[in-house]
Amino acid sequence: MSEQTYTIGELCAEFDVTPRTLRFYEQRELLTPIREGQRRIFTQRDRARLKLILRGKRFGFSLESIRQWLNLYDLGDGGVTQMTTWVSNARTQMDALRAQRDELEDAMRELQGLIDDTEAELSRRNAARAAE
Repeated sequence: MSEQTYTIGELCAEFDVTPRTLRFYEQRELLTPIREGQRRIFTQRDRARLKLILRGKRFGFSLESIRQWLNLYDLGDGGVTQMTTWVSNARTQMDALRAQRDELEDAMRELQGLIDDTEAELSRRNAARAAE
């Protein structure tokens, strides 16, 4: 029984990415499709890696850190180093995301205050104009 393979079009459709994105990931050594002339044939491993790449990007990891982490899979230690590294990186990223959230919440509170103040001033001015 042969391994499941995928065309570039199939992966693009499944993961809603462009062929250019897959070629970029290949260039960055994140994916290693089999080359048959100009044609790229992606393996189940490539598909799994793409899924992890997109998830890592969604969580804000750099492509380089994702590449380094994915390459730890081949160490032959049953994934222990890869998982340990991932947990450490994920905790660091979680802290960074929390800090960004806090900054965003502060900015939103400040902006809401400005909106409220401006709307109150508009109400005062409209009431003054109506009283004239």
